[in-house]
Amino acid sequence: MTLSAVLDAIRAPDPALTLRAQARLDQLTKPPGSLGRLEELARRVVVMTGEPMPRLSRPVIFTLAGDHGVVAEGVSAYPQVVTAQMVENLCRGSAAVNVLARHVGAQVVVADLGVAAELPAYPGLVSRKVAPGTDNMAHGPAMGREQALRAVEVGIELVGEAAPDLVGTGEMGIGNTTAASALTVALTGADPEAATGLGTGIDEATRRRKLEAIRRALAVNRPDPADPLDPLAKVGGLEIAGLVGIVLAAAARKVPVVVDGFIATAAALVAVRLKAEARDYLVASHRSPEPGHRLLLETLGLAPLLDLGMRLGEGTGAALGIGLIQAALGLYREMATFKEAGVSGRENGP
Repeated sequence: MTLSAVLDAIRAPDPALTLRAQARLDQLTKPPGSLGRLEELARRVVVMTGEPMPRLSRPVIFTLAGDHGVVAEGVSAYPQVVTAQMVENLCRGSAAVNVLARHVGAQVVVADLGVAAELPAYPGLVSRKVAPGTDNMAHGPAMGREQALRAVEVGIELVGEAAPDLVGTGEMGIGNTTAASALTVALTGADPEAATGLGTGIDEATRRRKLEAIRRALAVNRPDPADPLDPLAKVGGLEIAGLVGIVLAAAARKVPVVVDGFIATAAALVAVRLKAEARDYLVASHRSPEPGHRLLLETLGLAPLLDLGMRLGEGTGAALGIGLIQAALGLYREMATFKEAGVSGRENGP
């Protein structure tokens, strides 16, 4: 499907299902609201999917990979070659997201949208390279608009091929917190200082170089926030663009999207700017220590499920969020009602 076709297919969920889901939650053998945000999760998934008793059995975490030309500005603690090395690690099933995905029974789809190196045909690697990384955004556009659009549509294709009923978003790409910070500033109008953190654990001198690269990229490229594809192309990344497509394609299929950390949330904001109703299908898995992530979550109006100090990416937070959704739905479907259990309900009154 094309981007325009997917945007046309996204519809806001039916809010009437909220009352139906709440009625069941209130009949379960517990005080009302006593399961806290697990009840909220179950209720939201009922509304997202349009199914009164959802059973999500095909969770897929999409971990998209791409390199960034801006690493030439000395913005990362790791060399660019690490992206390709980590893709191999992901394909071997040895990365953190692989471990957590196995724990919750999720498939991990690893896709190369823009790794600079030519990767061997690793088992389990989906090769959809749009370009061998982006250009240096500190000197001009990270990519052309057509490249950004193609990367978005690759993400759409990946969802169609995997046919998941629950999606997690993840990424791998040295330098991509720089791109995510630049996108955050371009889309929210935030001060670059407030949106730029330590990424992979850089020192303060490196953070200052990173901040200067972001400021130069914004000054050189002048991204237009009214046209979401413009900042995505000028200061984004190929894997980020792919995640935009993942979010939109899932929303079009009424599939919940569990968003990982900073980079994945930047992609989610681009998706929502392209189609506001896509926000109704988003679940924020966790809050990263990256300062830009807080800004993005506030802009989207999403409350993260967890705050564990995680800042790895890959889809690790999304895997944990998938586990919480599975727990919430298990409770929703399998707990007995007061009537079924022969337990007396609340007396009348407050």
